[in-house]
Order: sequence, then structure tokens, then C-alpha cells
Amino acid sequence: MDADGGQEHNRAMADSMPLAFVRREVSEQRQRADELYALMQRRRSVREFSDEPIDLEVVRRCIDTAAQAPSGANKQPWTYVLVTSPALKKRIREAAEAEEQAFYGGRASDAWLADIAVLGTDWRKPFLETAPALIVVFAQSRGATEADKHYYVQESVGLSAGFLIAALHFAGLATLTHTPSPMGFLSELLERPKNERAVLLMPVGLPAEGCTVPRLERKPREAYLVER
Repeated sequence: MDADGGQEHNRAMADSMPLAFVRREVSEQRQRADELYALMQRRRSVREFSDEPIDLEVVRRCIDTAAQAPSGANKQPWTYVLVTSPALKKRIREAAEAEEQAFYGGRASDAWLADIAVLGTDWRKPFLETAPALIVVFAQSRGATEADKHYYVQESVGLSAGFLIAALHFAGLATLTHTPSPMGFLSELLERPKNERAVLLMPVGLPAEGCTVPRLERKPREAYLVER
């Protein structure tokens, strides 16, 4: 880097603050890692929701947590829409089921349908009305103006959505990562601007009494971890 570039970098870094970082003993690190692993190991996608009301302030705080995720150039290219209106949830369900009927009725390949058969799903999505809240995640292709560029949008929003799922599970709420495709109807129903694209429709609530989930196996560590 040349001298001018170095000075510019130093000026950009001048507005800084001390890092709030807590050093922990290795024994505590391992304990905390094990506790989080055990918690997340129990997380499952839920398709049978109770209509029991939930504390929306808990949901809002979990969305706040999601907004702490890292993002390209700190652009934070996400919008979270929290939907609790019964009328709007009904409209979202109707539009989502129309797309899902097309998906199950011919849009999806035979291989794709075979892969999801274990989940026992079909085009019917009653959870979109039953769950007390829906969170719709939108990715912003840019800011409010053409000049406001966003970078690594897909990666950034994916990280934020991961934070959200973990936060909601940690708080004691159940979720489903629902992705009807295409999702353009959500932009229309929720009146979002053209620079935003829906990427995730997430019911949030408590599991219905007697809720069951498919018996699935996670890949063993040697299948996903490579060490060099």
C-alpha cells in the first residue's frame, strides 16, 4: 500500500473503540461450547404450531440479535418484517400455498421430491396461519439510493438469519425455515421496495401439543470437518 493509501486507511480507522472481549479459561470455553452444542442439537424445524400467544418483545429482541451479525462493509443489508395480523397471515398462506401447489404439482423434479419425502410435507401450509407470528426476511440489493452499494448480500443475510434461528431457539421458541419459491408475493403483500427481495418466511411460536418431527440423523463430524 502506498503512503497516501496508508494515511487514508489510518483516517478510516481513527474512529474506533476498545473491543469488549472476555477471555475465558479453556475449561470454561469447553463447557460453554458443549452447552451450546447440546442446545442447538435439540433444535428442529416445527410444522405443527400452537396458536398460543407469545411475547412479541422476545421476538423483537431476537431480531435485534440477528441484526448484530457481520455483514459486507457493515451495510447490514437485511429487513425483518414481523407479521401478526390474522388477515395478513391468511393472505400470505393463500399465496404461499398457490406457489407450493405448483411446486409439488410439477415444478419440482422427481429427485427433489424424493429427497424431501422423508419430511412428509405437501403444498398445505396451515402453520402460516396457526403460528402467532411470522418473520419475513428480506435481502437488500442496495440501500435507499442507487449510490448506496451493498456487498456480499447473500452471505450477510444468511449469517443474520442464522443468528435469528439460534436466538429464537435459545429464547425457547420454535421456528420453521420456510422458503416457498418464488417469493415475490411477499414483497407485494408486505409493500416492500424494489431493492428488497424476500429470502425466508419463518413461522415463530410454540410447538402444538403432541408435535412430532421426522427422525433424522446429522452427519458425523468426519463428514463435515476437514483439518489440515
